[in-house]
Amino acid sequence: MSHYPDPHGGPGSPWNAGQGLPGPVPPYESTGGYSAPLPAVPEQPIAVIGDITVTQNTVVTPGGSFPLRGSMWAINDMTTVQQGIPTWATVLAVLGFFLVCALSLLLLLVKETTVTGTIQVTVTYGDRFYTTQVPVRSPADITRTHQQFNYVRSLTF
Repeated sequence: MSHYPDPHGGPGSPWNAGQGLPGPVPPYESTGGYSAPLPAVPEQPIAVIGDITVTQNTVVTPGGSFPLRGSMWAINDMTTVQQGIPTWATVLAVLGFFLVCALSLLLLLVKETTVTGTIQVTVTYGDRFYTTQVPVRSPADITRTHQQFNYVRSLTF
């Protein structure tokens, strides 16, 4: 028969060791009962494209999971990149025109890049498919999404 510690922190409790009370209780004895198998360790994601998570062997979407090998990928870039003079540069150029005429006009050479839109990524496997829209706010977002797409597509063979 094994000895269990007092649930209220009594003298047999291991938490009372070193406080002038008896030391920790002896270790629990094995009952030899059923031991459940350890749960499987989930695969680590190697890429996330919008709602699509890709592991080494599996594509996980909100609509279900399927094998990565043999899946087909498609990308549709629907972004717009525009360059223009920012509002702050225009205001400073107009206000500075009265103080320093020629130098304030150099502010009109300042350009700001604005990126809007989304990149649509579609993955299909057999008769199942899933499409996600990845919002884009900078040129770096466009590059990152295309790089992840190309990397994942290279793993499908």
